[in-house]
Amino acid sequence: MNTLAADVLAPVGSASVDLTAELDRLGDEIAELSAHLEAATARLLDLIRDFDARGGWGNGFRSCAHWLSWRVGLDLGAAREKVRVARTLGALPRLACALARGELSYAKVRALTRVATPETEERLLGVGRAGTAEHVELIVRGWRRVDRNAEAREAATRHRSRALHVYRDDDGMVRLRGRLEPEVGELLLQALAAARETLYQRTRGSFGADLADVPAETPADEPPTMEQQQADALALLAETALHHGFDPGAPGERYQVVVHVDAPALADPEAPGQSALENGEHVSAETSRRLACDASHVVMRHDRRGRVVEVAARSRTIPPALRRALHHRDRGCRFPGCGVRLGQGHHIRHWAQGGPTTLSNLAMLCRHHHRAVHEEGYQVTRLADGELQFRRPDGRVFPEVPAPIAISMDALRVLRLRNKAAGFMLHSHTLAPGWLGESLDVGYAIDVLHPRACEP
Repeated sequence: MNTLAADVLAPVGSASVDLTAELDRLGDEIAELSAHLEAATARLLDLIRDFDARGGWGNGFRSCAHWLSWRVGLDLGAAREKVRVARTLGALPRLACALARGELSYAKVRALTRVATPETEERLLGVGRAGTAEHVELIVRGWRRVDRNAEAREAATRHRSRALHVYRDDDGMVRLRGRLEPEVGELLLQALAAARETLYQRTRGSFGADLADVPAETPADEPPTMEQQQADALALLAETALHHGFDPGAPGERYQVVVHVDAPALADPEAPGQSALENGEHVSAETSRRLACDASHVVMRHDRRGRVVEVAARSRTIPPALRRALHHRDRGCRFPGCGVRLGQGHHIRHWAQGGPTTLSNLAMLCRHHHRAVHEEGYQVTRLADGELQFRRPDGRVFPEVPAPIAISMDALRVLRLRNKAAGFMLHSHTLAPGWLGESLDVGYAIDVLHPRACEP
């Protein structure tokens, strides 16, 4: 019986050893490939930073993150984080190099870039190399607490310096300049962020900003700046406050933007005629067409001296019932990849040119894309099958989805060769931290690492 047992058990033990060795090799391959992927991620972030800085996303998109979401299918939040890390690494060469060499994971680098500066980068690089991803997160949280404590000591000085100045320039533009306390500033920033999200959420095929306040002479291919995006968001905040009873009265009637435009100029932007705001400031004919596309309008007739001789009854371009049907059908902005829920009715053929106010001649567009169609050269037509087709200013069709990406079947071999050519000798232990298993004392680590931790 013992001999038989030995004969039976021997192969089992041998197979167990072979299985363990096979799993070890599999684990090593996973670790090595992970290092290659981290090195490739560093290259990806380099490309994103260059693409972002050069405005490669400005041909119809709101931001580099929106382009990434549309082009490669990233979740918008993940795309924004990729852009943030890519931008931050531009000033942190040591962390960027460690990621490129497969020595740090993207998760560690992402956490470290929340607090790292050129002055603290080297010591935080040591944290990333020595600790696990969990250690890095704990250190980053402690680091940020010290930063907040240091900021609290400056609160009294900031409070005394709060101010807001609002004044009008000679050219009619309104300037804002001021300083707000942190909590008030945070409230404003959150409101602006929410307004931008309302204008641009889920828009993967959109522009760099809502161009409603961008001067008409701004080139269509010039990506709007963050400052322009903030201005658009502030405009939405003001409109929302006034239209939701912020001020007593009938806000829909008391607060209006009045545009005086001659009928010929409204029907044809090339035709002569005035197009001006109530205070006399000139606006382009296309701006008037956009504002009149989905708005209340009153027809006033003037005599030769300019005096009003007749005022017709006010009419609404798109009746409420039709507007509800439009919202129900389009479910948001119809520009490719946009989908912003709040929008305006756009007459595909303008009513001033005889276009009917019917569902088939209407399309829902957000404020940004409504301006783009009217004033930035983008075009929209309804095809015979009822689908909408958008074109760029140069006439090219703006696709609903991007063209598929061709992938080499031997992508892993190409990746390894590329990293080897760059001098990166990656292996299964490249990503392993220097941690020896000891417990982490976060308080002690922060006291040693943070330059302001010992300040009174």
